[in-house]
Amino acid sequence: MKKTFTTLLLTTLTTFAVTVGEVPKLVTIDADNGGRTDGTAWSSSMIKDKIHVLFYVDPDEKDTNNAFSEALKAKAYDRAKFASIAIVNLSATWLPNFAIESTLEKKQKEYPYTIYVKDKTKYLVKEWGLKDDSSDIVVFDKSGKVVYTYAGELDDTEIKKVLKMIDKLL
Repeated sequence: MKKTFTTLLLTTLTTFAVTVGEVPKLVTIDADNGGRTDGTAWSSSMIKDKIHVLFYVDPDEKDTNNAFSEALKAKAYDRAKFASIAIVNLSATWLPNFAIESTLEKKQKEYPYTIYVKDKTKYLVKEWGLKDDSSDIVVFDKSGKVVYTYAGELDDTEIKKVLKMIDKLL
């Protein structure tokens, strides 16, 4: 019984590949799974040399962390040291993909410093264990190591905590 429990626990822990203090498993979201708004593939190997904030969002939860997005925008971090990535979980909504994709293309033009990516197969839910049907935030340091994760809405206290962390990392 004890051996079964230990095996189950280890299996459960290894399914969540996004762990604070570690570089997550290398993933690529290409045309088969979605990709960037320009049709090219996105790879997590791009998460290096800068502080990165990744938003993994169900389109139905798109406004959940607007306060955090606005706080990041107000900080006006140096783009040579800071980057943001918005990955949209297209499989988490009833909305048609073409409508969401059109919106993402507009957002990419409006916010050229943010990389917008479409995830059509819940790829990061499967590969990184991110929460489905949610708004996930993952912060990476310059080496690509995860320094913060959160699923759901960040309150004011949590927003201040994350901004302070980013300020220290820069």
